Amino acid sequence: MANIKSQKKRIITAEKARVRNKAVRSELKTAVKKVRVAVENSDAEHAQQYANQANRLLDKAASRGIIHKNQAAGRKSGVQRLVNSLR
Repeated sequence: MANIKSQKKRIITAEKARVRNKAVRSELKTAVKKVRVAVENSDAEHAQQYANQANRLLDKAASRGIIHKNQAAGRKSGVQRLVNSLR
């Protein structure tokens, strides 16, 4: 455990950020999973709807620094590729 007051504060804020980031990453995984399920069920309309939602969440996470912008771009590309495979 840290002895310095500022370091104790950093430990607390880092833990809060870790929990928040974990929740956002989990939400991203769920959004992408919804797209995959819709694609497996050959439901193009819902798949596109879920893909738009997932893309929005990925952009948000990237802008907040939770994931890297290139990782967000790659995931968005993969999601859209899944949806396009139905057409």
